Amino acid sequence: MASWFERHLSSHQVQLAATAVVSGITVAGLIYGGQAIRRQARIDELKASIPELNEQHHAEQLTNFGAASPLPIATKEDDYAAALARRAQQGDYDEVLIDEQLTRTSSFLTAPRFRKLRSSFIVIVGLGGVGSHCTSALARSGVSRIRLIDFDQVTLSSLNRHAVATLADVGTPKVHCVRKRLEHVVPWVQWECFNEVWREDYGDRFLGGWNCGQGNKPDYVIDAIDNIDSKVALLRYCYDNHIKAVSSMGAGCKSDPTRVFVGDISASIEDPLSRAVRRRLKISGISEGIPVVYSTEKPGPGKAQLLPLPEEEFQKGQVDELSVLPDFRVRILPVLGTMPAVFGYSLANFVILEIANYPHDVGAGKGRDKMYDNILANLQGLEERLVKAEGQDPLGLRIPVTKDDVAYLVEEVFRGKSVISQLSTRLALVRWRAPKGGFKINQDWQGQKSSGVRLDDLVCVTKEEAIPHEKEVLKGGKAPEVVYDMNVVQRVEKRRLEELQYQRYR
Repeated sequence: MASWFERHLSSHQVQLAATAVVSGITVAGLIYGGQAIRRQARIDELKASIPELNEQHHAEQLTNFGAASPLPIATKEDDYAAALARRAQQGDYDEVLIDEQLTRTSSFLTAPRFRKLRSSFIVIVGLGGVGSHCTSALARSGVSRIRLIDFDQVTLSSLNRHAVATLADVGTPKVHCVRKRLEHVVPWVQWECFNEVWREDYGDRFLGGWNCGQGNKPDYVIDAIDNIDSKVALLRYCYDNHIKAVSSMGAGCKSDPTRVFVGDISASIEDPLSRAVRRRLKISGISEGIPVVYSTEKPGPGKAQLLPLPEEEFQKGQVDELSVLPDFRVRILPVLGTMPAVFGYSLANFVILEIANYPHDVGAGKGRDKMYDNILANLQGLEERLVKAEGQDPLGLRIPVTKDDVAYLVEEVFRGKSVISQLSTRLALVRWRAPKGGFKINQDWQGQKSSGVRLDDLVCVTKEEAIPHEKEVLKGGKAPEVVYDMNVVQRVEKRRLEELQYQRYR
């Protein structure tokens, strides 16, 4: 072995190769060392250029997203309004002036009801077109304590629908923009501003008592968020913690103000955002009990639609990177500037009447419990007949489907219509196809018999359509693709694919 090393070390080629390697390592070390020295010199130069913090050089803390908090250029009028607001919020403001400014509202509500409104505490989450108009209306109507929550900044494109923002506010946090502008109008209103994104794990802090949790809880929470995950999390938190809340559904792509209503979320229709929120809430066990502002306007030819991203954006890579935050929408939502105002004022109007106990009617939920009970009973009967047809005893058979499951399938998955005829009356749930192994009874537990039917086995049809479907498909052994035309088959598949996207929330 030693002789082998000696022979190769004495080789001229090996010596040249070793010299080249050593030279390369030396040159690389010199290059990287030089770069490190220059980099350190630049860092030192940059640090030396930063002035010491003092009265002339003031530093602001970064936001939670690592960005600098932009400071708007304050005018003399802004400085005066801010100074007046500080005095007014400390009680140094003539109550006679406040009473005169709010006299029309107090006359409408009457004194006892108006006192409730004046002492109320409202939280608004989302300060875009809807939220800003809602906040403005509440402050101008007499609400004295308002908490604002929004992570975003005013953009140039949002000025077509924002209630109070100006060109000077572009690039500044929405919460401070709204507070600053409304201090010019109602200086006595007290504000708490959170320039943060709504997070459920911060719920106690965001929706806690006034003055860092020392005061009373919110009288109402207003949801004006346009992100589904955050919206669902907020509404679920309020529902679970018995906090009164009202939510705005989608104002984008809407143009008819006469079609805007306030009602229970279970009754909201013709709104993709509402459908997605309803579906997610039902998965969490919440079917109704949340008032919402929604539009019944139907989409149609020539009307605005959600604009797709240009093809070149997909070719560049992950389109999620285009959003401000993860899971926030990246596509352009066409908005007629008047419609967010209609939604915002509808929210404010509802909250004012609720807090003041002023008589008003709110659309109730669908109230279809009896229909769901009937559909569940018919499904139970169908499963018993299918088991009996294969020679098994159906006595005591139970199905793993609840009334809430029925409501979810009928209303959210199949839109309250038969998948075959699109009719919406006399509905039923049936298996779409017969299982390969037959309709077997599950008897894994002694004394318990259950059907193997799963939610994704079921489709919505009318009672009249269920009869031949049971005879030809479930008992006759025919494939649905043989019995029904391609439109029906594709419709079923489309609903199944949609439902798969929601399975992760169960």
